Parts: sequence; C-alpha cells; structure tokens
Amino acid sequence: MNGNVWAYRQTSGYRPGMDLTGYKVEATEGSIGKVDKHSAEIGSAYLVVDTGPWIFGKEVLLPVRAITRVDEEAGRIYIDLTKGEIEDAPEFDRAKHLGSADYRSALSTYYGFGASLAGRPAARAA
Repeated sequence: MNGNVWAYRQTSGYRPGMDLTGYKVEATEGSIGKVDKHSAEIGSAYLVVDTGPWIFGKEVLLPVRAITRVDEEAGRIYIDLTKGEIEDAPEFDRAKHLGSADYRSALSTYYGFGASLAGRPAARAA
C-alpha cells in the first residue's frame, strides 16, 4: 500500500472534522461492529472498533487507510479487510497499545502495509 497507513485515502469520503464515533463498520463480507473511538490526528489516525457480539468483548484497532468509503448519511464505514483478517489481528489492549509505536508497526505489518508477517503479503493495493 502506498502512503501512510495512519492517513485517510483521498477517495474515502472522509472530511476533516468528521467524527466517526458510533459509525457501523463493514468488512468485505459484513458488519464487524461500531467505532468506539476515532482519532483524526494527521498522520496518526485510527479507529477503535467494538466488535460487540461478533467477537464478544473484543476491541480492534484499525488504521484508517483500510477505509474505502465513509457513508455519512447511513453512518457506515466500509473497509477493505476481511472478518478473518480482523479476527486474527494482533490482540489489542487499549491500556497497553493505544499509544504504542511498536504495536502500530506490528499492526501495519500484519495487515500487509509493511514487511511480511505470518505469511501475509508485504504490500496491499491502494
């Protein structure tokens, strides 16, 4: 993937100042939960998604580069990750990982935004 994974794609429909908290999140094959926390910090933006009943009691951190489309009217975010990719992602603990550069690096690598990890590709298409 080209560019900073913690920055929005220009084609995502995200506009500066939008608060995505509460938006439903749709993976490539269906809903994964809703945004519990949204950071729009330039070059360091992310979503914390509460997966609710899908992965009971689990939160996941997603780099905003995964967002393909924001549907403001419907309150939905579409991402280019599968449920399996999200479920198998490195465990997220808000208290430990929210500000951790090492965790962000591992997550970027896991999703294929960086070097290969666990057999995943070294780069994703933009």
